[in-house]
Amino acid sequence: MKLNDLRDNEGSTHAKKRLGRGIGSGSGKTGGRGVKGQKARSGVAINGFEGGQMPLYRRLPKRGFNNIFAKDFVSVSLGRIEKAIEAKKFDAKETVNAETLLKAGIIRRAKDGVRILSDGDLKTKLAFDVAGASKAAIEKIEKAGGSVKLPQKAAAE
Repeated sequence: MKLNDLRDNEGSTHAKKRLGRGIGSGSGKTGGRGVKGQKARSGVAINGFEGGQMPLYRRLPKRGFNNIFAKDFVSVSLGRIEKAIEAKKFDAKETVNAETLLKAGIIRRAKDGVRILSDGDLKTKLAFDVAGASKAAIEKIEKAGGSVKLPQKAAAE
């Protein structure tokens, strides 16, 4: 093989359409852009513009707000943890926290912490060290002989 034998595969490249080369070419005069106006020029930016009519996003009322300080917790049910223990994915001797749940494949990412919910039943004695838990979940864990350690609230509250 020689350098002068190198070619692109057949059909892998397309010739650029030559616009605006006379009316007879079929793509002259307006060059496929229709006729005059903003859309015929370059740099069109008219998303959401409704021809001077009040746009939809301004006609609708504003509601609520987004709390930029809100924590985003991963919810895990007790039933899911019990199922993982039965499937031998999770060791009951380990403390249940974000790292061990990640390692066991029960959650995909830790986000701002893990919150335990009371769905399902818990038969195994487990020690939890999580960011949050519902009252019902704490009752079920303590009924099974386990313990829950939650982060302390700030003293200012």
